[in-house]
Amino acid sequence: MKKITTPFYDILGISSATVCLVHCLIFPLLTILPLGLSHNPIIDLLFASVGLFAILKIIKKSSLLVSSILIVSMALIWMSVLSDILFEIHLDLIYFGGIGMIIGHLINYKLHRKLNH
Repeated sequence: MKKITTPFYDILGISSATVCLVHCLIFPLLTILPLGLSHNPIIDLLFASVGLFAILKIIKKSSLLVSSILIVSMALIWMSVLSDILFEIHLDLIYFGGIGMIIGHLINYKLHRKLNH
């Protein structure tokens, strides 16, 4: 059985963070259109959970810089998602957290490739 490697989790994290960021940027524009769409914070919670799973697998084997970026970014995302669910307050921290997640995963992916080649 093949062991799942760190690059897989980096690609999962990059993909999830990118889809989440696009969702967070585009969805408010779609709610303006009369399509009957409304914001559901459970979708944000789903993205945050996938991101948390990916970074928990990565931070054990990554540098201090990458771990710090990912942990701070994930904290920003969770603060934003939980404030939306609990208090119905939308914080823009989720955008910075999403960008930080993408950057952290890209740095880790490039460092991992550099060490293995």
